Amino acid sequence: MKITNKTALLLIDLQKGFEDIEHWGGGRNNPEAEENAAEILKVWREKDLPLFHIKHCSTIPSSPFVEGNPGNDFLELTRPIEGEPVIKKNVNSAFIGTDLKKLLDKKGITQLVIVGLTTDHCISTSTRMAGNFGYETYLISDATAAFDKIGVNGEKFSAQLIHDTALASLHGEFATVVDTDEFLNYLK
Repeated sequence: MKITNKTALLLIDLQKGFEDIEHWGGGRNNPEAEENAAEILKVWREKDLPLFHIKHCSTIPSSPFVEGNPGNDFLELTRPIEGEPVIKKNVNSAFIGTDLKKLLDKKGITQLVIVGLTTDHCISTSTRMAGNFGYETYLISDATAAFDKIGVNGEKFSAQLIHDTALASLHGEFATVVDTDEFLNYLK
């Protein structure tokens, strides 16, 4: 992996609405995911590489991600600074209904690095689309996280299982999955 100015970091849905773990199923893996994303962001900014903050702006009135709700706000750890682009979306994909692909193509971006929440929803959907669009995509396994889920027959699936199976479905087909330490070694 060679990181250049043609590599963009996508920080997806690192928002306060995910802080209420009970709202999302009661259990979560990778409690350090946001800190890992912040560490990558810090090095990314030091190297002055392209990045995009993706913000979920729900159209469902009861969602914590509705614009104007506190849950819509970015987390302090990874909050955009002045001049960093923010892409607003209202579906799982960072590409649908946004100008993200146009902006990436305008900058000549060929590689994407993806961090954020949640592994099995917006991360998975955006990573699949990135791979289908032909971007060389890297997903940082411990800079994303999932929540417990209840299956169609009422069985409970742990956040770790949800996370691991989502990564397994993406790795090698849509993206290369690496962890934060491995990725930071590429950056330094």
